[in-house]
Amino acid sequence: MSSAAASVSLPTGFSVLTTFPDLLFIPEFVFGGLVWILVASTRVIFEIVQGWVMFVSVFCFTFSTLLMCLYFCGAHGGKSSWIAVDAFYHSMAALFYLSAAVLQAYATIWVRDSATFKTYQEDIAAVVFAFLATLTYVIHKGFSLLRWKSS
Repeated sequence: MSSAAASVSLPTGFSVLTTFPDLLFIPEFVFGGLVWILVASTRVIFEIVQGWVMFVSVFCFTFSTLLMCLYFCGAHGGKSSWIAVDAFYHSMAALFYLSAAVLQAYATIWVRDSATFKTYQEDIAAVVFAFLATLTYVIHKGFSLLRWKSS
């Protein structure tokens, strides 16, 4: 009995930049990098809250870079276990970024009266880019889970 379902695999080489869910690595880098830069450039009022935001942005930026480099090199070798790793990572990154975006919004609201206008604008921009990064990770997570389910 043969299966009519096509085998799903992760892309290798520059095809990483042409397949849809993996193309989302680029906006993840851009939005995550902007969150990292904006939070690092503002005055930190709540160390634990904004420390979490910095941890999430640096962690996701680093691991997305590592994952994309591994895909470029073809280190996954077409194994289906890498599809599960991809789905797990993007699920965790989406959850982490959602928590970071909410905490950054909380910190921004809390300091709106005591911060300078420039600092407040940078905090607002960090919140917007954190939610955009969350959205891209959620979309990537959804398509990674669909790829994992069909593998």
